[in-house]
Amino acid sequence: MHAYIEREGSLALVQPEFRAVVAALRDQVAHRFGERLHSAYLYGSVPRGTARAGRSDLDVLLALHKHPTGADRAEARNLQAELDAGFDVIDGAGILLFGRDVLLSELERYDLGWFVACLCTPLLGDDLAEHLPRYRPTSLLARETNGDLGDALPRWRRQAAEATGAAAATEATKAADDAALRSLVRGASRKLVRTAFTLVMPQYGGWTSDLAEQAEIFGRYYPERAEQLRKIAVLAGNPVADRNVLDMYTENLGPWLAAEYLTVHGAKAPRPQES
Repeated sequence: MHAYIEREGSLALVQPEFRAVVAALRDQVAHRFGERLHSAYLYGSVPRGTARAGRSDLDVLLALHKHPTGADRAEARNLQAELDAGFDVIDGAGILLFGRDVLLSELERYDLGWFVACLCTPLLGDDLAEHLPRYRPTSLLARETNGDLGDALPRWRRQAAEATGAAAATEATKAADDAALRSLVRGASRKLVRTAFTLVMPQYGGWTSDLAEQAEIFGRYYPERAEQLRKIAVLAGNPVADRNVLDMYTENLGPWLAAEYLTVHGAKAPRPQES
């Protein structure tokens, strides 16, 4: 039987240069969301202690007592922008918002629930992990976390087309298009490496969030794709504004990986459409 996946990250691991922005985040979340907030969490490189000053983003999850409203989402966007503008040590902030009931729902038990319990570090409020089970690296977990790659491919194609659909009329437009492409390459690269890793996770029998390590582990089981994944892991941390990279993702690796995932683990359970 596989060992349990231990929770990663800790506030004690936050590097000194990131402590001010984390403190500001804590204060602002408490001030802006008040009694609507159930709990707040960090995830990603900052609570793992592997963040790079000026290169890493600040990743945040907020659990509200009720389903987030449009006003809640606007407040989160404003806070993201203020943190990004106020702290050069981060390359942007990202805040996810969910209602407590969704995070604890049966449908999300092996996706968002697992995410909170294993990949999120408590920052404020009562820890939802106390209401969630312990997790093992099973095929069920693989399916529910990343069995939706096929749904992402059309979206990536559309976003790439929007960023390169017309010749840039000005330098500012070209800069904005390049920034959009880099952001898309970064997000798609992360999704592809994580999906490739969770494809083989049950065979490997463990978990890591390190993308380079994920790519290496995947390569043990699919050596013909190993070098491709290594390069994508690098792009996840050093994205380029290159449409050709996205074409490779959506027309080569992505379709193959999505089909292989369906064969091995099946498709992620459908989620209701956001209102």
